[in-house]
Amino acid sequence: MASKDTFFRSSEMSLTQLYIANEIGREVVSALGELGQVQFRDLNPDTNAFQRTFTKEIRRLDNVERQLRYFHAQMEKAAIPMRPSTDFSDTLAAPLASEIDELSERSESLEQRIVSLNDSYETLKKREVELTEWRWVLREAGGFFDRAHTHTEDIRQSFDNDEAPLLRDVEQHAPRGTNGDAQGQQSFSDMNIGFVAGVIPRDRIGAFERILWRTLRGNLYMNQSEIPEVIIDPTNNEEIHKNVFVIFAHGKGILAKIRKISESLGASLYGVDENSELRRDQIHEVNTRLGDVSNVLRNTKSTLDAELSQIARSLAAWMIIVKKEKAVYDTLNKFSYDQARKTLIAEAWCPTNSLGLIKTTLQDVNDRAGLSVPTIVNQIRTNKTPPTYVRTNKFTEAFQTIINSYGVPKYSEVNPGLYTIVTFPFLFAVMFGDMGHGFIMALAASAMILFEKKLLRTKLDELTYMAFYGRYIMLMMGLFSIYTGFIYNDIFSRALTIFPSQWEWPGDIKAGDSVEATLTDGYRFPIGLDWNWHEAENSLLFSNSMKMKMSILLGWSHMTYALIHQYINARHFKSKVDVLGNFVPGMLFFQCIFGYLAMTILYKWSVDWPAIGQDPPSLLNMLIFMFLSPGTLQGQLYSGQATVQVLLLLIAVIQVPIMLFLKPFWLRYEHNRARALGYRGLGEQSRVSALDEDGDTNGGPRDSMASDGEGVAMIAQNIDDEEHEEFDFSDEMIHQVIHTIEFCLNCISHTASYLRLWALSLAHQQLSIVLWNMTIGSAIAMESHVTRVILTVVCVYMFLVLSVAVLVTMEGVSAMLHSLRLHWVEAMSKHFMGEGIPFVPFSFKTLLEEDPVD
Repeated sequence: MASKDTFFRSSEMSLTQLYIANEIGREVVSALGELGQVQFRDLNPDTNAFQRTFTKEIRRLDNVERQLRYFHAQMEKAAIPMRPSTDFSDTLAAPLASEIDELSERSESLEQRIVSLNDSYETLKKREVELTEWRWVLREAGGFFDRAHTHTEDIRQSFDNDEAPLLRDVEQHAPRGTNGDAQGQQSFSDMNIGFVAGVIPRDRIGAFERILWRTLRGNLYMNQSEIPEVIIDPTNNEEIHKNVFVIFAHGKGILAKIRKISESLGASLYGVDENSELRRDQIHEVNTRLGDVSNVLRNTKSTLDAELSQIARSLAAWMIIVKKEKAVYDTLNKFSYDQARKTLIAEAWCPTNSLGLIKTTLQDVNDRAGLSVPTIVNQIRTNKTPPTYVRTNKFTEAFQTIINSYGVPKYSEVNPGLYTIVTFPFLFAVMFGDMGHGFIMALAASAMILFEKKLLRTKLDELTYMAFYGRYIMLMMGLFSIYTGFIYNDIFSRALTIFPSQWEWPGDIKAGDSVEATLTDGYRFPIGLDWNWHEAENSLLFSNSMKMKMSILLGWSHMTYALIHQYINARHFKSKVDVLGNFVPGMLFFQCIFGYLAMTILYKWSVDWPAIGQDPPSLLNMLIFMFLSPGTLQGQLYSGQATVQVLLLLIAVIQVPIMLFLKPFWLRYEHNRARALGYRGLGEQSRVSALDEDGDTNGGPRDSMASDGEGVAMIAQNIDDEEHEEFDFSDEMIHQVIHTIEFCLNCISHTASYLRLWALSLAHQQLSIVLWNMTIGSAIAMESHVTRVILTVVCVYMFLVLSVAVLVTMEGVSAMLHSLRLHWVEAMSKHFMGEGIPFVPFSFKTLLEEDPVD
C-alpha cells in the first residue's frame, strides 16, 4: 500500500496494464476521463493517424465539430448569445453511442436547413441591394434626363469643344426637329448618342473618370451624383458609400468599352429608359419588387434567427460532448487490439493511491454494461522513470506553478513548493513592507477569493486572469507585508505611535540646534522599530545598517534550509555518495564562511559596545582579511577570533577536494565492483512479460497484480525501452568539477544577492516618503484654510491613485520578481534537480479548461 500523498514530495506512481472488453472500451475511457487520474501511453507509436483503429469515428466527429463551429459563427454574425457552458457542467453525463449518432444526424439536418436559409437570405439581400441601387439610378438619372430635355441647347454647347470632336460632329450632322417629343425636343437616340448608367463605389470614382477620359480621349459626357444612403455589402456586411453615374457617348464600340471599364472597377450597370412615362413605370415596378423582397427577407431572417436561437440553447452542451468524444477516440487509438480475444490493451501511469478508485470505477462500468468479463488492471514492475504528480488544491496550485515554471520536480524528490508557500510571500514582504500597501493588496486578493465562483464564469482578459489565478499568493503577500510593515513601523511612510518610545528628547530645544535623544532606563520598545527613528536625521544610516545585516541573515537561513533538502533527497534515494560527497562538504564549506558571518552579526548586535568603551569592528573588513590575510585582525570582535577564523578557513578549503574527487572515484569503484560480480550494466535493458506467471524474464520474482485476483496476462510488453547511458568516469569527473566550482562561487554571489532585500526595502520606503511629501504633506503645509481643504481633497485622491498604480502594482511586481529569483536561483539551486516528467492525465476537466467552448 502506498504512503499517503503529501505536498512534500510527488505521489507514488504505478505503471498498469488494462485489459478492456472491446464492447465497453469507449465507456471505460470516458469514465477514466471524468476521473482524470490516468495517463495513457501510446502503444502504437509507429502507426500514423490515418491507419489507426478509430480514424473513421474521429473523422465523423470532426465533421460534427465543423458543423457546430458553423452554427457558432452564424450566431455571432446574427448577434445571438449562446447559453454558457457553465450551465451544463454539472448535468452532462457520458452519452451513449446512440445519442452520438443522433447528434450527428441532427447536426447534419440542421446544417442543411441553416445553409439553405442563409443562402436564401444572402440571395435576397443581394437582390434587395440591386433593387435599391436601381431605384437610385432611376431617380438620379431621371432627374438628369428631365433637365437635359429642358436645357437641350446647354447640352449641345457642352459638345462644342475641341476636346470632344466626335461628339461635336454628331451634333453638327444630327437632324433637328425629327423624332422629337411633342414640344419639338430631340431624344438622345435621334442624336445617335447612347448612354450607360450604373452605380460605383465612391472611392473609385476618381480613377474611373481618369481611365474613361484617357481611353476615350474625351469623347464622352459624364454626370454623377452621390447616394446619401449607405449601401451594405451582403457578402461581408461592409458599409460602402456609392455614386450614381450616367455616361453619354456615341457608337456601340465606345459604349462597350465603357461597360467593360465600369465592370472592371466594380460598378453595377442598370437599364434606364429615356422616356419619362416608361421611367415612372420602371420606378413603380422596382418599388413593388423591393417591397416584396423586403417582406420575404424579413420572414427569412426571423426564421433563421429562430432556428439559431433554438440551437443556441444546446450548442455549448453539444460542443462539450463532441470534444469529449473526440478525446475518447484519440485515447482509444493509443491502445493495442488483441484480435483473438477481442480485447483492448492499454498501458497507463496512475497514482498508486488512486488504484482503488480506478478499479471501482471500472467495476461500475462493467456492472452498467452487464458484462461477465471484468476489466483487468495489472500493476507491473518497471525501472522506467515515472511521471511527477503533485496533488494540489486551489490554494497550493499557484505556488506549485511557480516551481513548475522553473522545472518539474524529479519523481519523489523534495518539492520546493511546500516551503515556497511561506518563504516566497515573506521575502516579498521584506522588500515591500508597508502596512497600508499590504492591506490594499490583501483587500484586492480577498475580493477575488470572495467572488471567485462568479469570476470563474467570467471571461477575463490575460492580465486580470493572471492576478485571479494567483489570488492566494497575493493574499499571502499582503498579509506578510502587513506584518513586516508593522515590524518596520511603516504605514504609507508614516509611523504608528501605539507604544511609547524608548527614546527621550531634551526638554529645552532651541530652533536650529542639533540634539541627541537618550534611552529610557528600564524600558525598551516592545516590538519592531521605534517610531522615533522615522524623524531622526540619522534614521537612514540606522535602517540601512539594520536591513543590510538582516538581509544577510535571511539569505543565510534561507539557503541553509534549502541545502538541508539536499540531504533529505540523498537519503530518500539511498545515495550515500551524495551525502558524503556533496551535502556534508558543501554544508561545512558554507557554514564555515557565511554561517560564521551570520553568527558574528548576531554577536555584534548582542554586545553593548559603548558600555565596554570599544568601537564595533567592521564585519566586511573582517571577512575580507579572513581570506587575504588569515590570522590578521583589523579589529577584535571576541577573544580567540584569529585562531577560530584560521581553523574555519582550513576546514572550508579541505572541503573543496572532497567535493571534487569523492563522488567520481566512489562511483567508479562501485561500477567496477558490480562488473566484477557479473551484475547487469546500466545500459542493458530488462523485459517484463506479463506471460510469466512465476517470474520475470530475468528470473526475478513477478510483481504484478490483477484487479480480479487472477494473474493471467494476455500480452508481453517491453516496459523498459528507455536508453540508459553507460558509466563514464571522465563525464562524471567533469560534471563534478563544474558542480564544485559553481557551488563555491555561488555561495559568495548568492549571499550577496540577498542584499536586494535591503535595497528594494529602502527604495520602497523612500518612494513612499516622496509620494506623501509631494501630495498630502504639501497640502497640509498650506497656510490658508480654504486652500488647505481643497488641496487635501485633491491630493488624497492623487495619493490613493498613485499608491495603487505605482507603489502597490509596479513596486509589487518588481518585488515579486526579485523574490521569484531568490527562490529559483539562490535557494532551489542548492537541492532542486528539476528533471521530472510532468504527469499529464487524460482528463475532461483539463481538456475543457485548455480549450473552452465559450
